[in-house]
Amino acid sequence: MISLSPIKLLVVAAVIMLLMGPDKLPEMAHRLGSGWRALKRLQEKMEAEVREAIPDLPSTSDIARIARNPVSLLNQLADRVDAKEAAAVPETPIPPEPDGSVIFRPPRIATPPPVRSDAPTPPPDPSLN
Repeated sequence: MISLSPIKLLVVAAVIMLLMGPDKLPEMAHRLGSGWRALKRLQEKMEAEVREAIPDLPSTSDIARIARNPVSLLNQLADRVDAKEAAAVPETPIPPEPDGSVIFRPPRIATPPPVRSDAPTPPPDPSLN
């Protein structure tokens, strides 16, 4: 894979400037700027059309944040599911003790399913030796 460091980008830009010459450089910069503006207008137009079709779509910045860090989205969704499950579990009344006192009992936690012992184990990785 090609890595583009800032130094490599500067060298490429300098070579392009030398090849273009001082007379064509302003024209090329103008073309690049107008092309960039056209792309931005196209992006804004497409985003407006999509927002018309799907009004409850998250904002562009939210989508970018989710794309950069999908783990936080998964954590939020897991928290929502946990909250819904906690609300859906009916609480069983705690019977009082014979002397009238009430004991604290923590909520029951669902146990994970047992691990299958007949599942095949993968061969050891030779690179770990």
